[in-house]
Amino acid sequence: MSLFLIVALPFLGALLPGIMNGAGRRVCAGVTFSVSLAAFVGLLSNLPGILAGEVLVARLDWIPLLGLNASFMLDGLGFFFALLILGIGLLIIAYARHYLSRDDNMGEFFTYLLLFQGAMLGIVLSDNILLLLVFWELTSLSSFLLIGYWKHLPEGRQGARMALTVTATGGLAMIAGMLILGDIVGSYDLSVILQNRALIQASPLYTPALLLILLGCFTKSAQFPFHFWLPHAMAAPTPVSAYLHSATMVKAGIFLMARLWPVLSGTPEWVVIVTSVGLITMVLGAVISLFKHDLKALLAFSTVSQLGLITMLLGTGTAFGAMVAMFHILNHAAFKAALFMSAGIVDHATHTRDIRRLGGLRQLMPVTFVITTIGAFALAGVPLFNGFITKEKMLEEAAHTTLFSLPLLVPVLATIGALFSAAYSFRLIWHVFFGPVRTDYPAKPHDPNPGLWLPPALLAVIVVAIGVAPFLAEPLIKLVTASVLGGAVEMPEIKFKIWQGVSAALYMSVIALGGGIAMIALFKPALRLWDAAPRPEAKRIFDSIIAATIAASRALINRLHNGAFTRYAAIMALTVVVLGYHAWTTGTMGPQTRAPQPANGVHIAGWLMLVAATCGLVFLHRNRLLSLILIGIVGLMVSVAFVFFSAPDLAMTQLTVEVVTIILLLLALNFLPNRTPIESSVLKRTRDGAIAIVAGLGATALSYYFLLRDPVATSISEFHIANSYKGGGGNNIVNVILVDFRGFDTYGEIIVLGIAALLIFALTETLLAGPVRARLLNRKPDQPRAGDMHPMMMVVMTRVIMPVVLLVGFYIFLRGHNEPGGGFIAGLVVSIAFVMQYMASGFSWASARMRYPYHGIIGAGVLVAGLTGIGAWFFDLPFLTSNYTYVRIPPFEKFELATASLFDLGVFLAVVGAVMLSLESFSRLARRAHVPDAEHAMDIDPSRDDDEEEAQA
Repeated sequence: MSLFLIVALPFLGALLPGIMNGAGRRVCAGVTFSVSLAAFVGLLSNLPGILAGEVLVARLDWIPLLGLNASFMLDGLGFFFALLILGIGLLIIAYARHYLSRDDNMGEFFTYLLLFQGAMLGIVLSDNILLLLVFWELTSLSSFLLIGYWKHLPEGRQGARMALTVTATGGLAMIAGMLILGDIVGSYDLSVILQNRALIQASPLYTPALLLILLGCFTKSAQFPFHFWLPHAMAAPTPVSAYLHSATMVKAGIFLMARLWPVLSGTPEWVVIVTSVGLITMVLGAVISLFKHDLKALLAFSTVSQLGLITMLLGTGTAFGAMVAMFHILNHAAFKAALFMSAGIVDHATHTRDIRRLGGLRQLMPVTFVITTIGAFALAGVPLFNGFITKEKMLEEAAHTTLFSLPLLVPVLATIGALFSAAYSFRLIWHVFFGPVRTDYPAKPHDPNPGLWLPPALLAVIVVAIGVAPFLAEPLIKLVTASVLGGAVEMPEIKFKIWQGVSAALYMSVIALGGGIAMIALFKPALRLWDAAPRPEAKRIFDSIIAATIAASRALINRLHNGAFTRYAAIMALTVVVLGYHAWTTGTMGPQTRAPQPANGVHIAGWLMLVAATCGLVFLHRNRLLSLILIGIVGLMVSVAFVFFSAPDLAMTQLTVEVVTIILLLLALNFLPNRTPIESSVLKRTRDGAIAIVAGLGATALSYYFLLRDPVATSISEFHIANSYKGGGGNNIVNVILVDFRGFDTYGEIIVLGIAALLIFALTETLLAGPVRARLLNRKPDQPRAGDMHPMMMVVMTRVIMPVVLLVGFYIFLRGHNEPGGGFIAGLVVSIAFVMQYMASGFSWASARMRYPYHGIIGAGVLVAGLTGIGAWFFDLPFLTSNYTYVRIPPFEKFELATASLFDLGVFLAVVGAVMLSLESFSRLARRAHVPDAEHAMDIDPSRDDDEEEAQA
């Protein structure tokens, strides 16, 4: 099966549980199981190639310019982890079917589970580190949904937030490290990176990359000091805990350390950091686990300890350590999933996970007792169970490892960790299943139906099989180890067997097991000592850090993001000025190559008018009406400048935009006071003025110096000039750019324009439905209004010139591809014509004759433009690729037909619809504020009230 399909199956299958949820729990679980089974079978179909030493690759260029390719790689390491993810995933699905109650939304649960499964598969099979990072963050998001699945539990929500915060923060650091790694090698493909060990370790960026990548791995795999999030994730349903702690999530960081082992390991930095962190995590997790009274908390901290053990083995940098680490990953996945599911069975049967309220369950739950005992003995490292094999090998590796020039440091700490691991494993068995049968269980204990105990029982069989016949796992482990080593070091020659001979590891193991039994005998005094001893609480520290971060962020936001536009503008302007000044002082400026153009009196007069209007706007902006007039003058002078510089398209656009916006703004100002209140002090206004002057002078100086020098690079305008006609079929370069070269930009702009109009409409709806409606109805005009609301001369004039304006708009639209014009300008001209009708005859009269709703016109414009772009796909061309031809219809002359005209039609419709919808919104507010008198209004039927009139409009 294709690697693409294996990864895609869980994501595609995630759609099914929600759809099938109504068909019943069995069907919902069945389709989920079938999806995972299909991916599992597909994975196994590639086993012959993997056993033959092949590395299967599937590649699809995605964004090659960024180095992001959808490429997957299946080697021994990827196969091993994918096997664990899918194999244990199948057992978790079967277990969850019987574990979840009828009140739980099973479709939602299995959707989250499949999303998480797909993200994990993406991590272990990715051959591109950028793609791996995408899946890495998806695991954080999907695990957040799984951990917080029981939304009614505060501890579930907090555990989900904690897991997401810690792992996502580490993920951000890892992104930086991965980018550095790719930059060192010059490729983001893992298969290329893994072949450049010498280049990476010789780079001065090796240490920063190592630290950042390890930070991501340590946070994901709950290594010290980030170990605290994992036990709090136990608030999730037990199937989630079993899956996260055994085969997924926490193993992602371990996987990445193993995947990058060939290029990152072996250096002093790697050995010191990874081995130290692993040892501390191993011992700390084991000690804390011993004194936990919650079954799942005990197992969670044991996971932390076991992950530390694996990390320590990878940190030694030896081939033997890497092999033992891979073997223990397999063993840990088997017995830890079985133990968590057994803990869920106990919780399910007794309605408690508190060990202090349990005991004596051996007689009441014999099946669960056997399964739990097998898992716990494996966890403790008891002979004839799989954990014993890897515990012995771990102690052997520790005995030969020197850290900080102290030969006994690693062996002693490893023995202490193994001792406490045995102690909490024995406590799990002794305090839960042995002792007298109690009479105060919260619920009557009993073994569950096979649906709950069969999945962990299958894992218990694997635990015993590997423990009794470890050679069964030898081919797989050696295959995986070869992938981890990647040829960096030689493969160790070793046989997996029960009796390892008399060695230092044997004595260390005996001390660990004997010490574990002694610790159980002395548990009560040890517990009193533990409770009395002062110790930092990781959760409390985390909460304090989060609270301090929130307080600091809130203080910063309140200082910067207080809603004052002047502050935002000041920060932006100062930033630009500072950066511009830095570039100005550190850069180089070539000699002047152009002479300034001469300026005559007309030029100077126009410039003075522009400056006068701008300065007047600054000093008189509190008068809203005067400000609007001055803005119109500025727009008019800009239009004149466009004409002077031979840009008629821009001039026409500017003029029509000015007309439409001025009218709409006048309507908006009708509901505002004439003057803007003074909201800032003299000091702030002085500060803002100084910043504005400095920024303006900087922009002026920059423009002046650049305009007097030839450009260093070739301008893109030369490309547009050369290709406008032969590429776009038009002589109007501006229009060809808008509808062809940059058609996608224009398409986005008309969508934004339509959204803005819809937003105005929505705000109007809110105002008319809220308390503002009453204020509008009671609002009285400040000044008496003219008696003639619709002057006859204006009414007649607008109706006479309406066809002429429409004809002009039609003409401007048709000529736009070769002469100044186009859909945008034509839309504005036609909008002006409609606006004139509304002004002259009233909104009701004009809208009653409008056959199509303005929302529909906007939608039609966007749809026409989009369909025009999609049409290119039928000719195997990119979206919005245009084409043109010339036709001749007698007796007319030959003329051009371009697909860009259809796109321009979409622009035209979107502009008309947006302008008219905005006008309609303001007009509805105006009619609420000033209900016209029937005898003066030529467009109002006296027999209807205002609500009926509005409904018709």
